[in-house]
Amino acid sequence: MADLVACLSTGKGTWGHVSRLINDQEWDNIFLITNEFGKDNFTIDKKAEMIVVNPNKTITALVEDIKNALDGKLSGDVAVNLISGSGKEHMALLSALLKLGVGIRFVALTGDGIKEV
Repeated sequence: MADLVACLSTGKGTWGHVSRLINDQEWDNIFLITNEFGKDNFTIDKKAEMIVVNPNKTITALVEDIKNALDGKLSGDVAVNLISGSGKEHMALLSALLKLGVGIRFVALTGDGIKEV
């Protein structure tokens, strides 16, 4: 298994995609990078850690917030999904993961189920 780290922010229909990623596969840990709206309104049945960031911060501050929130919590096998969120959030998440030194692979929900892309 692996840890799932996914952006959960803006984008029409993207919350359903993230929800299916969470529910259709077993994960060691689930981390959702979101904002206050996502924290207050996204619900799932599985245990997940919501990492709430302020998208109005600078990208450098976002990187540090995400890095500090994930530091010491990742197993080493990290599946990443960026279907939801903005480019700024995506860059901050990728930068934080690279600074933490973990290997990543991208996963997405496809017509054939969850696949590495």
